[in-house]
Amino acid sequence: MAVDAIGAVPSSATGSSASTSNISQDEFIRLFLAQLQFQDPMEPVDNREFLSQLAQFTSLEQSRQTSQNTTDLLSMNSSAQAISLLGKQVEVLGLSTEFAGTVIAVTFTQTGPQLTVRNPATNDTQTAVRLSQISLVRP
Repeated sequence: MAVDAIGAVPSSATGSSASTSNISQDEFIRLFLAQLQFQDPMEPVDNREFLSQLAQFTSLEQSRQTSQNTTDLLSMNSSAQAISLLGKQVEVLGLSTEFAGTVIAVTFTQTGPQLTVRNPATNDTQTAVRLSQISLVRP
């Protein structure tokens, strides 16, 4: 899930493809077991190399868990930030004209929280406002 911050500059790299050189945990185990299964019986895998590969596997799993925990933490932080804006006056950028109003609702989608902002003077309402579009928050 993409996580936006208030006043963040939207990333232009969201549409670009990421590197495909990542290997999943299951693929690593399959490769590791295939190496053990098809090794030369006259020259088995060196113990140091075997331990090195096990250490790499452990490091890979810890890195994956850390990445997932960080993503979850950023998602919760984004949600808390959006909820804290309820009832506050905000200015919204990124629309054809600048829009100011009060946050009256927060909707949670797959892409992150979206705000509904109403201008009490004109009774206009903007929906699907991302946190990155908020330029100013007033109490």
